[in-house]
Amino acid sequence: MLAQGLFEDAGLGTWVLIGLLVLLVVLVLLLLKFINLWIQAYMSGTKIGLFQLVGMSLRKVNPTVIVRSAISATQAGIPLNTRDLEAHYLAGGRILNVVQALIAADRANLGLDFRQAAAIDLAGRDVLEAVQTCVNPKVIDCPQNNKIAAMAKDGIQMLAKARVTVRTNISRLVGGATEETIIARVGEGIVSTIGSSASHKDVLENPDRISKGVLEKGLDAGTAFEILSIDIADVDIGDNIGARLQADQAEADKRVAQASAEGRRAMAVAEEQENVAAIAANRAKLVLAEAEVPKAMADAFRSGNLGILDYQRIKNIESDTRMRTGIAAGEEAHLDSEEDKKKLRGQED
Repeated sequence: MLAQGLFEDAGLGTWVLIGLLVLLVVLVLLLLKFINLWIQAYMSGTKIGLFQLVGMSLRKVNPTVIVRSAISATQAGIPLNTRDLEAHYLAGGRILNVVQALIAADRANLGLDFRQAAAIDLAGRDVLEAVQTCVNPKVIDCPQNNKIAAMAKDGIQMLAKARVTVRTNISRLVGGATEETIIARVGEGIVSTIGSSASHKDVLENPDRISKGVLEKGLDAGTAFEILSIDIADVDIGDNIGARLQADQAEADKRVAQASAEGRRAMAVAEEQENVAAIAANRAKLVLAEAEVPKAMADAFRSGNLGILDYQRIKNIESDTRMRTGIAAGEEAHLDSEEDKKKLRGQED
């Protein structure tokens, strides 16, 4: 029994020893995984412990990114806390981009700190590009394609293209308007300045009036940029909008006049038809009245108020009247023919 107990104690100790050895091997392998990063940090003067690297891995943080960022900041003389780097990494930020921006801003004396750079990065802006633009201003074409069309007071269309030189305003980068706002405001200023010009010749002679007028409006207010200069790259003459509008107005007036004349013509035609109908009605009344004459004469014969001699006298008067009417019609025709002959002679002469 005693031997059996000793054997069991010896077996338990062996298993414990094996477990310790396995744990030691796992720990050594785990440390060997981060030993290279720890050596890099130690040799560069960055204070990052070996167990800190292990903790980063357990917190789902990429130790390589943190160590490289910390080394870059340390070598540039910018003190950064690894806790802040880890927090920004876990928030979805771009650590290396932020650190590079801080280094560039420190060299340019822009006064950018880590919290501000991290806020800009988390806001979706490229903080490194913003710092580079602040140091090296960039040029924005306005508009990006084609040209801005504006019309002077004399009705001539002007086509202008401007180039706006801007640099980033770090203090207004979070919440400030983007390049699209700058382009829209500059385009609006160009249209307003050209529209206030008395003649298109003034714009061609002094294109700097456009840039000066636009700069005086303070178009960079509320934006993430500061406008340094506005240069007119090209100015061309477009269409004669005023003449086109006048031609369109004249065409519209002509159509209105034609419609009014057509209305008057229709009224005249209607009135003529009414007169024709009235003449026909009067002629019918005349025919009816003439039809009553023979009846009246017959009644006069029967009553004895009209004799044969009276009736013959009336017939003679009617015959004489028809004869005179025929003679007058012949004379009028002869006069008309004589006038026609005179006209023909005058044309021949």
